[in-house]
Amino acid sequence: MSRFLVIAFGLTAALALPAFAQDSNSHDKTIDVRSSVGDMHLGADGDARKAGFAPYPGARIKDDKDQTPANLSLFTEAFGVKLVVAKYESDDAPAKVIDFYRDKLKKYGKVLECHTQKHGDNGVDIDDDDKDSKNKELKCSGDNSGPVTELKVGTEDDQHVVAIEPGEASKGTSFALVYVHLRGKQGDI
Repeated sequence: MSRFLVIAFGLTAALALPAFAQDSNSHDKTIDVRSSVGDMHLGADGDARKAGFAPYPGARIKDDKDQTPANLSLFTEAFGVKLVVAKYESDDAPAKVIDFYRDKLKKYGKVLECHTQKHGDNGVDIDDDDKDSKNKELKCSGDNSGPVTELKVGTEDDQHVVAIEPGEASKGTSFALVYVHLRGKQGDI
C-alpha cells in the first residue's frame, strides 16, 4: 500500500510541477494536503535554505524553462519522503563554488567528491532493496572522471548533494542543490 502511495505521489508531482513552470509566478505556487492518513506538499518553492544548504553569495535561481525548483514531501505514520531540488548559477568559477559547498557540507558529515561527464550521472543514491540503508554510505559510480563535480554527504536515507559544472560557454558556474530524506522501512518506500 505504501509503495502505491509513493508512486501516486511521484505521478502527482510529475503532473503538477510542469503546470507551475508555465506560470510566471511559479516560484510561489504550492499545493498542501493535510489528512488523517498523512501530509503532502508539492511546490515549486525549492531553494537552498529549504534543502538545508547555505545560499551561495550572489547566486541566482537558474532560469530554466524545462525545470522548475521543486519542494516535494509526503509523510504518513508509516513512512516519509522529502525531496528538494534547486538549480542556481553564479558568475564565479566552479572551483570557488566547490570550495564554498565542500566547507558548508562538513556539518552533515564526511564529504564525498565525485566527478561525472554530465549532471545526474552520479546523482542521488537510493537503494530499493530490503536491507537497512540508514548506514549505507554514499559512493561515487562510474569511472569518477569528467567536468561535473558532485559533493555528497550523508546516507542513502538522508543525503545532501551539490552538482557543480562550468556555466554555458564556460562562463561562471551552474549548480544544483538536492536534498533527499526517507523515513520508515526501506521496503515500504
